[in-house]
Amino acid sequence: MPNPEEIREKAESRFGRRVALCTAVYAVFLAIAGLGGSNATKEMLLAQQQSSDQWAFYQAKVIREHQYRGQKMLLETQLAEPSTLKGAERAKVEALAAKFAEEEKRYNAEKKDIEKDAKKLEAARDHRRERHPYFEFGEVLLQIAIVSASVAILSTSRQMFWFSLVLAVLGAGLTVNGFVPIFKLPFLHHH
Repeated sequence: MPNPEEIREKAESRFGRRVALCTAVYAVFLAIAGLGGSNATKEMLLAQQQSSDQWAFYQAKVIREHQYRGQKMLLETQLAEPSTLKGAERAKVEALAAKFAEEEKRYNAEKKDIEKDAKKLEAARDHRRERHPYFEFGEVLLQIAIVSASVAILSTSRQMFWFSLVLAVLGAGLTVNGFVPIFKLPFLHHH
């Protein structure tokens, strides 16, 4: 007849090995969640920096546009006074005013393209910002799952193991949702 103490020790060690294996899987998902969160943060910061650069470029174009407009208006004012400019000198000022008008239009067109690019970069930043909390909360749940699984091994508590499994599944689900948006949790979005 088998010794009941031996049977209990084998069952406990088998349980402990299974829970330890599950804990290793939790740790893999935790690493993936950490990597996803880190990448989302880097991409969000990069898009923010690029967007800021585009807006600075936009502002430079606006300043240049206004400078050309001001110069053009000054020349047009000179041209409006009939007695000040004659012949070739008048033609030169008219040509310069026309050139300034063209430059003003060119800067106006260029700034519109830059604005579109800046807004695209802002949208990319906002997308990453929306994904990031899923990685963060996934990491937290996976960390708690690992601690709970460790407690389950030490206490041989099946309830604690099931609790850790539920947390790990939720954490993995949030992590996957960080990579591929499947659902949206309103409390994770601060709009």
